[in-house]
Amino acid sequence: MSPHVVESDMTPLNNSSLPLVVLVVEDEMMLRMRVVDMVEDAGYIPVEAVDADEAMAILRSRSDIALMLTDVQMPGSMNGLELAHAVHENWPPIKIILASGQLKLSGSDIPQDSRFFGKPLQSAEIIAEMREMLGREAENTDGSAP
Repeated sequence: MSPHVVESDMTPLNNSSLPLVVLVVEDEMMLRMRVVDMVEDAGYIPVEAVDADEAMAILRSRSDIALMLTDVQMPGSMNGLELAHAVHENWPPIKIILASGQLKLSGSDIPQDSRFFGKPLQSAEIIAEMREMLGREAENTDGSAP
């Protein structure tokens, strides 16, 4: 028995029926795994990066990222806040959620239309925010749900 079950109503050529992709950028493995679970629980497909450099490489190679959820404090050439500003500038349609357990960022610190959450992250709150931010993109052009 194969662990990969393909549903018969799946239509790979119709992008509107495919789940949205969320990029999770977190250097701490256990926290990243927890956020990946939240993304999956919300019904989206997670893609993981351990730092901003890996996230930028993923963003340059893929066109299907709808939302990025990033930690603010992490090693690498840029922190999560710098990454968020770079993503907002280079890929404006991508929604952004920032998280930190040590910093409190205000709306003037983060890119326009982004969200900030303090850690520890609450699953229900993050799932609801992802669904709210991506909800408009999940609708058909006539406003109905897919």
